[in-house]
Amino acid sequence: MSTPIAALDIGTTKTCALIGEVTDAGALRILGAGVTSSRGVRKGVITDVKEASQAIAAAVEQAERVSGVPMAEVYVGIAGAHIQSTNSRGVAAIHSGRGVTPDDIDRAMEAAEAIAVPQNREIIHAIPRGYTLDGQDGVKDPVGMIGFRLEVEAHVVTGAAASIQNVIKAVEGAGLKVIDLVLEPIAAGEAALTSAEKEMGVALADIGGGTTDIAIFIDGSIWHTVVLPTGGIHITNDLAVGLRAPFNAAEEIKIQYGHASPLQIPEDEFIDVAAFGDEGRRTVARREVAEIISARVDEICQMILTEIKRSGYDNLLPAGVVLCGGTAELKGIKSFAREVLQMPVRIGPPRDLEGFTDRVSLPAFATTVGLVEWGWKQREAEGASATPRGATPRKPNPIGGLFSWAKSAFLPG
Repeated sequence: MSTPIAALDIGTTKTCALIGEVTDAGALRILGAGVTSSRGVRKGVITDVKEASQAIAAAVEQAERVSGVPMAEVYVGIAGAHIQSTNSRGVAAIHSGRGVTPDDIDRAMEAAEAIAVPQNREIIHAIPRGYTLDGQDGVKDPVGMIGFRLEVEAHVVTGAAASIQNVIKAVEGAGLKVIDLVLEPIAAGEAALTSAEKEMGVALADIGGGTTDIAIFIDGSIWHTVVLPTGGIHITNDLAVGLRAPFNAAEEIKIQYGHASPLQIPEDEFIDVAAFGDEGRRTVARREVAEIISARVDEICQMILTEIKRSGYDNLLPAGVVLCGGTAELKGIKSFAREVLQMPVRIGPPRDLEGFTDRVSLPAFATTVGLVEWGWKQREAEGASATPRGATPRKPNPIGGLFSWAKSAFLPG
């Protein structure tokens, strides 16, 4: 049995701590989970470090109590509209007469990372999409192959230095050390997607509380990522305004009675709604609730479609779209999204879990489970060699955090 791995997802609406281990059979066993309401977070970005630290500490305490395992070092998810990504190429010359070595891959990746990054931004990931050796593309693992010119195409993700530093400070404020920051839709893809979907071409849309995070996978690796500043909390706000109800009551209505397709709700079905002021409670048609929800869900789906088209990969996604995140649990969203996007859609809960799964087997926990799986892959890669093949050795970051850059260790082998 492996050493337990700890993960932390600091979302807009919930903060989740998770402790898991990988069994001898290669399955992920959940040992403990802790979930608290987020504080000091807006649209995926920390706005109050002290409050965020308190929420993190509460979630960690729950996870430690259930698992009996202390959390010291964690893999942490990061999102927010400050995230940007680009694809970059790097080239390395190979000495004649010998095969490609891990050092050659390192040199090619270093060249790919040498992009102009403004002083107020930091590289979070540089992940290889694939290699080309002497003009032969589609190479997944060039080590040992004979050639003279190695090219790598890498997906480079950057974030605002201040936002990154605030995440690290909030985690450290809860008494934890950050092993690695991982872009949330990439982590969610680890848990929610099958290897066949990633090979064929698939878009993952993680519709959380404050953001919708999109990751496009083709040929088994990441090709495009983006974070959009709209999520489930906007649906709740719409309901609160439209029904003139308190926010908490609107959230309860969304979860209990919400539906993305008004036409599937009978006209004569009514529900009680808590109201402001002297009204106390009043009755509204459930279809009216669905109409309010539908308008915002349509907007989110249109944003996903626009982003997929903007990426230029819209014709390369035969596996369609996989929805995860808390909003993916909304009734009727799968068929609604299928109509808008005009491609296959499925809901993506975390897959192949064992142990304490009751709480975390929902789409809302795909990111947290994926962070544990990411940590496992990184540990496996580091166990294979002192420095993972194609990876930059972990080093102090100029702004004080600790990062590792995921490289070819995370390509399917």
